[in-house]
Amino acid sequence: MSSEAIKKMSLGPEPNLVDYDNAYREFTWGWARDQLDGLPGGGLNIAHEAVDRHALGNRAKHVAMRFLNKNGEPTEHTFEDLRDKTNKFANLLRALGVVKGERVFALAGRIPELYIAALGTLKNQCVFCPLFSAFGPDPIKMRANIGGAKVLLTTTQLYERKVAQIRNSLPLLKHVLLIGENGEKTNVPGTLDLYELMETAGLEFSIGTTDEEDVALLHFTSGTTGIPKGAVHVHQAVIAHHVTGKLALDLHPEDVFWCTADPGWVTGTSYGIIAPLTNGVTSIIDEAEFDAERWYRTLQDEKVSVWYTAPTAIRMLMKAGDEIIKKYDLSNLRFMASVGEPLNPEAVVWSEKVFGIPFHDNWWQTETGGIMIANFASMKVKPGSMGKPLPGITATIVRNDEDRIIEEIKEPNVQGELALRADFPSLFRGYLNEPERYNNCFRSGFYLTGDLAKRDADGYYWFVGRKDDVIKTSGHLIGPFEVESILLEHKAVAEAGVIGKPDPIAMEVVKAFVSLKGGFEPSEELRRELLGHARKRLGAVVAPKEIEFLPSLPRTRSGKIMRRLLKARELGLPEGDVSTLEAC
Repeated sequence: MSSEAIKKMSLGPEPNLVDYDNAYREFTWGWARDQLDGLPGGGLNIAHEAVDRHALGNRAKHVAMRFLNKNGEPTEHTFEDLRDKTNKFANLLRALGVVKGERVFALAGRIPELYIAALGTLKNQCVFCPLFSAFGPDPIKMRANIGGAKVLLTTTQLYERKVAQIRNSLPLLKHVLLIGENGEKTNVPGTLDLYELMETAGLEFSIGTTDEEDVALLHFTSGTTGIPKGAVHVHQAVIAHHVTGKLALDLHPEDVFWCTADPGWVTGTSYGIIAPLTNGVTSIIDEAEFDAERWYRTLQDEKVSVWYTAPTAIRMLMKAGDEIIKKYDLSNLRFMASVGEPLNPEAVVWSEKVFGIPFHDNWWQTETGGIMIANFASMKVKPGSMGKPLPGITATIVRNDEDRIIEEIKEPNVQGELALRADFPSLFRGYLNEPERYNNCFRSGFYLTGDLAKRDADGYYWFVGRKDDVIKTSGHLIGPFEVESILLEHKAVAEAGVIGKPDPIAMEVVKAFVSLKGGFEPSEELRRELLGHARKRLGAVVAPKEIEFLPSLPRTRSGKIMRRLLKARELGLPEGDVSTLEAC
């Protein structure tokens, strides 16, 4: 691509994407593919682009990953180290007879062994499937059987607590690789010791010819019917991982990058493992769970320059107060981004006030595999907006009739379903074993996201809600996000979730569930105050008619408020798949 709209990566502060309009107009996926090396013998393999090409070049000694254990003690892996360790894991799999296309599952926290296993699995042309370490036995069993797990990597503790009791219910599972506590060897019947196998595995490994369409990743996403969906991604997805890391997250070679997401959900794989590695930057990976003091200390001590986190975490930081930030030197931070659910406008305003820079929200899904719409470093942030489509992504707003025939909505600020032209490399290639469910996602060359949105006159996209979350009341369509955002502006509100409650006259009325910040207690007086606040800001039609206080709201581990679960509990309906629900 001849344009200077996307500049070559440099150490300077100038954004990688300096001219959005020109970059969008001139971008091609062929150009993006040329930014990667490809395998020496032909084809494309994620692990080669993430690790080996750097280990064989001038970044061999550069720190690729710095792990912080629960005590905050660091362990560093250079690209050269990662090459050697992932070679060993690939050889380990080969020695066990695990071949191309077979599925390797991982159930572990954010520890080095998980990341090494992910990349070693991809080197051996197997399919990597991460699981949340907080899953209980039933969701583990369901996903392992749906996905046809042949290998499971987990810790001794997690195996004994969650896997041993279901082992006989996993007929396809042939090998369990155990990670001993503190590097100690294990001796659990029916399992293999990871460290012992790694010690004897060979150091040299040659990645076989990998077609771009070979399956690489299997990510499960919650299903409303109680059955999780396995989204299938291929090695070609690395093209989008790489270029979105560069353009949407503005990664430069000397950045220190922290993606707080767990690899148990797609962000933690696409941007916690692949994108920073392909871009050659240093990643910080923290084993511990959220703690405001620890997070600020990590940002300071690790000199984090680019930070990618979730709206839930941002709201928890807001709840912790502004004074705590003053204790830390966060001057290295130059770019902050958010993902997982829409970022409320108040959070953007807050971040500008306390950090001096805004959080840049972006939008994508498990099915898209990578960032699709973003607020870029060189563009003005409109608080509450998802931003504009990535170069190479054709987004539009559509209206579907009962036969699901697409009609594009050209007018600005008109609500419809967000659709993407199905021509980008990270788009999922199927729901495992569910071809009809997969085919129903596509019409007229577009992938229908199931998200409702609108596009303003400047080309910015605004999230309205999930297609099945939108509330219809008295002939009006109300997006829960808009109502939640207004409630969150109240000083007492920590979190808010909004649903439509059936009503015999209006069809549905808006009901809000609210959890409060510390120092505030539920009361009828506060309920009336919140109702008045919302009515004043939103008007009588949009404002909630009911508010119920809860100690906390149900969320997935990726931070999304589970509105469907709130609705199911309100109406006494089956709750469906709750395996991704965060423990409260």
